[in-house]
Amino acid sequence: MPKSQKRAQPASSTGPLILIAVGAVLILIVLILTLINSQAGGTQANVQPTAISDIPYPEIDRVSLADALTAFNANTAIFVDVRSADSFNLVRIPGAVNIPLEQIESAIPELERDAWIIPYCT
Repeated sequence: MPKSQKRAQPASSTGPLILIAVGAVLILIVLILTLINSQAGGTQANVQPTAISDIPYPEIDRVSLADALTAFNANTAIFVDVRSADSFNLVRIPGAVNIPLEQIESAIPELERDAWIIPYCT
């Protein structure tokens, strides 16, 4: 074979594999960073919602989810479900007391005076 003719060399199959590996590593990094950021944001305690006009009674202090969970785990609060009895019977916080909202005013004297009462409706 004369020197002027060159043989066609087969295309390298490692090029696409390297691109796929680099892409997979980048996706993995993004997923890890997203997970880290979501966990860091979820550990903030005592974050209160901003008083927005569509929140009923914005002047009333809200209990953060973290504080409610701490009170539940320590058994330092009474959880009062203000939904109907039917809704309460479907699903509720374990140990919660059901006092429907329309009966709450008359039931207040029955509740422990110095207890931390956390009412909820969902």
